[in-house]
Amino acid sequence: MDNYSALLPQVEKIAHTAGDALLTLYEPGSRPSDRAEMFAAMQRNEQAVSGLAGELTSLRPQARWLPDDLEASALPDGEWWVVDTVEGNVNHVHGTADWCVSITLVADGAPVLTVVRQPVGDNTYTATVGGGAHRGTASLHVADKRNLTDAIAMTGQAEHGQTDTHRAIARSVGAMLGDSLLVRVGVPSTLLLLALASGHADVFWQYHPTLPGVAAGMLLTTEAGGTVTRIDGAPWTAGSPDILVSNAVLAPQATGTLTRI
Repeated sequence: MDNYSALLPQVEKIAHTAGDALLTLYEPGSRPSDRAEMFAAMQRNEQAVSGLAGELTSLRPQARWLPDDLEASALPDGEWWVVDTVEGNVNHVHGTADWCVSITLVADGAPVLTVVRQPVGDNTYTATVGGGAHRGTASLHVADKRNLTDAIAMTGQAEHGQTDTHRAIARSVGAMLGDSLLVRVGVPSTLLLLALASGHADVFWQYHPTLPGVAAGMLLTTEAGGTVTRIDGAPWTAGSPDILVSNAVLAPQATGTLTRI
């Protein structure tokens, strides 16, 4: 098995450099007036960290860069860099702190190394397969809640225009509102999963997830003691149409709620 822990510090350095570049462009007072202004600012952000792909390719030449058309599909074997250079870009350009740089190495369909850098707050989350999950030097552990009625549940939004997915989200949120303590809906998914891996929340589900949106959080959560399946409890694989992340006790309870809608 590869020594992914030896690779981790170099990936961290790349993530920190990209995060620093984005932080210079971050304005808490930013308030775009329309989509054109918003998209222009988002494109500016992406261009500011466009060199990240080349750095990762040089670091791990055998790993391919995940193309857009495979983000929600089964992956061919081998290593893939699964990256969101400005995850939560829409939040960045609206002046809120919920954005990050997310870098994950996936090998044969499973995340094996990840770094998530949050420049606002100066937080770095890391995990390697078998090496545990950490924020800085502190170990992460999922919460040990036993009852869904006590749980904070979270889901991510779908992209504009995905009408069927929006309807499924609405039904699932309604069901979870009745069975859990609190429901949160937000973007980006990675930050919701960081909350789960850190024990600040308890259940995450999503319809039609993309790999850049969940790969980092999946590894952090499983290394923090959590579980990842499909909503119906079946094993999750890249390209699955939905995902459920929780601890081993709450997961089947959440499945019961989400499969009766």
